[in-house]
Amino acid sequence: QVQLVESGGGSVQPGGSLRLSCAASGTIFSINAMGWYRQAPGKERELVATITSGGSRNYADSVQGRFTISRDNAMSTVYLQMDNLKPEDTAVYYCNAAGYAGTLWRYFEVWGQGTLVAISS
Repeated sequence: QVQLVESGGGSVQPGGSLRLSCAASGTIFSINAMGWYRQAPGKERELVATITSGGSRNYADSVQGRFTISRDNAMSTVYLQMDNLKPEDTAVYYCNAAGYAGTLWRYFEVWGQGTLVAISS
């Protein structure tokens, strides 16, 4: 069974920075894509950024140029560096990973438990 553990959320003022981490554990054969999503109060969950095992990145327009996603394939970990944070970035951020795991290399897609990011002055 694959699990994701997130860390790094918190509260900062507008213009500040935070770095989120998400580590995958379990009998993992490969992780194809890892990413970050967020859900603000009263809104649907939305994509923030994704990164493939080859390093291809995709960002939501709202965070392009401010957020940077990266991953350490050897550690099965994905990071989200968030700079120049704005109040509208306030949300619960969820990590997501998809790939193959277990002795039978079964496909999996899992979510982390979520970490709160709050931006306010």
